Amino acid sequence: MRTFPPAWRWTLVAVIAVVALAVAVWPRDHHRSAAAGPVASSETVAVPGELRAAAGLTDCPHPAAGVAPVTTGPLAGLTLDCLATGAPVDLAAALAGRPTLLNLWAYWCQPCARELPAVQQYATRASNRVNVLTVHSDPAESRALARLSDLGVHLPGVQDADARLRTAVRAPAVLPVSVLLRADGSLAKVVVRPFDNADDIAATVDRELGIAA
Repeated sequence: MRTFPPAWRWTLVAVIAVVALAVAVWPRDHHRSAAAGPVASSETVAVPGELRAAAGLTDCPHPAAGVAPVTTGPLAGLTLDCLATGAPVDLAAALAGRPTLLNLWAYWCQPCARELPAVQQYATRASNRVNVLTVHSDPAESRALARLSDLGVHLPGVQDADARLRTAVRAPAVLPVSVLLRADGSLAKVVVRPFDNADDIAATVDRELGIAA
């Protein structure tokens, strides 16, 4: 059997030791850190009240007095948690009696980040004529609150970790998506593109819902 000189044997031992050390310290989740997509649902954690307060979001709408509850339409029976408070919101009841713009987004979506300030500007212009509600479509609620705070967006919003609202309105699995509902809760339009600015939103709402702003 062939033998190797002592110097070669020591070199081989050193190489094996270096490889073993590299394997031991190599991060097991390095493939996750390179991903630009959403956080897995297993990482969802309870959101502290302090974080909600720091985001400074407007509370979600509540059912208006004297408005008949909506029992039909895509949102009937759908309840999601309010980002501002964590409290459950019966969407059909809370939005009844007024046309609504729902903006579906996620903290990791760059087109969403560019669009959200325009959505807030439109909400200011529309005042009380149109409900404007954001819908965070990812399990990572804490990251949603941090993202909204960074953007200076304080719109009311709900958390839709498992895409129940998107499924209810039959929207495609892309973001951002905006959903326009009539005052009776019926679906008017699903807009599958980012808005350019507040004027673009106003023109689309006026065209589909007849509400000028």
